[in-house]
Amino acid sequence: MKPARIFQQYIWLVTLLKRHKRLTLEEISQRWVDDKVIDGRPLSRVQFYRHKDAILDMFGIIIECDTEHGYKYYIANPDVFDDNSIERWMLSTLTVNIALSGSASLKERILLENVPAGEEYLQTLILAMKTNKRVEIGYQRFGAESYERTISPYALKLFHRRWYLLAFTGHHIATYALDRMLSVKLSDETYEMPVDFSPQEYFSEYFGVTTDETPLAHVVIRTYGWAPDYLCTLPLHHSQREIGRTDEYVDFAFDIRPTPDFIGELMSYGESLEVLEPADLRLKICEILKDSLNRY
Repeated sequence: MKPARIFQQYIWLVTLLKRHKRLTLEEISQRWVDDKVIDGRPLSRVQFYRHKDAILDMFGIIIECDTEHGYKYYIANPDVFDDNSIERWMLSTLTVNIALSGSASLKERILLENVPAGEEYLQTLILAMKTNKRVEIGYQRFGAESYERTISPYALKLFHRRWYLLAFTGHHIATYALDRMLSVKLSDETYEMPVDFSPQEYFSEYFGVTTDETPLAHVVIRTYGWAPDYLCTLPLHHSQREIGRTDEYVDFAFDIRPTPDFIGELMSYGESLEVLEPADLRLKICEILKDSLNRY
């Protein structure tokens, strides 16, 4: 069977349990037939268990059976849909790909965001990370001279439609935008990923990819209009929490380093968001707004 068909079955099963919460194998099989997943043929127990194991391996989604309440199957770790793991991203991407695969006739009505450049280097960089090989890159920052450097790739991160590489230069950890890379080549040199280094932890106090020496701060914002619902459904940071609500506004707090990436994101909300604390961040945003007004 073609891989696309197999993935479609995995996505169907996950989506079904996510929507209906708990179903018996008989109920799952009946819906399988009703939806004509495989030309209307029933889902066998062996096939179901094979799919269940594959879904765990690929996406980290655990499907278990509640033997005490009617032998119903359910997703035992629904929080997997809320994190930023590669498994969740793969699941989301495959779902979209499958949904669009039969929609060529609607290509003018389905609008997607474009990643500017750099995707051609992903395979080489992933291979380097898998084999612990350093890479030789040609790089040119905006408004600067190009240069070549051999680095140890630690992690890849997608942010605002751009891919970034977190790497060790031999002296410090740096972030490189893949769309600014001029070339990428595997080196013969190997490296060891530090056992105590976690990319998730490295970025945990930041929003985005800028990781400078900005001090950690307790940030409080007040949101108006459409912004509260937007932030409730799509939090900006894992530390985000609601701390106050009225009919007029909702307050949120963050424990984060307010780097330019985070400041830019806050300002993108316009008049629907106000920074209350800390005072120096509020002042900085006021100054940015004044400078912007002066340009008009």
